[in-house]
Amino acid sequence: MANEWVKTSAPDRYELLKEFAKANRREMTESERVLWEALRKLNCGYHFRRQHSIGDYITDFICLKRKLVIEVDGGYHNEPMQQQDDQMRTDFLESIGYTVIRFKNEEIYNNLNEVVMRVKEKLFNE
Repeated sequence: MANEWVKTSAPDRYELLKEFAKANRREMTESERVLWEALRKLNCGYHFRRQHSIGDYITDFICLKRKLVIEVDGGYHNEPMQQQDDQMRTDFLESIGYTVIRFKNEEIYNNLNEVVMRVKEKLFNE
């Protein structure tokens, strides 16, 4: 498992990112928990990791095999500075071949089936 981290993390910050990711897994938001349970139950041949680092970033969820990143956006993602940071993250991940999809907390709470369908579309149609 650590081997995958080493492949994708910034080598000089690996240990720090690893500790942040562990803390994030322990302290997931409720919307992340809901989505994680749905991703774990997909049973579609693809495996997701949670809080996996790529470069200097820690993704919420990732399917390494399909190079698909899923980000869950709480209310603070509406702030202009956070939107800039999110765009920089997305630009970086896309520049190295990842597809990034984002879901707002409300989407996960109010229409989990639609969220799961969109994830499946990305897994199987791209």
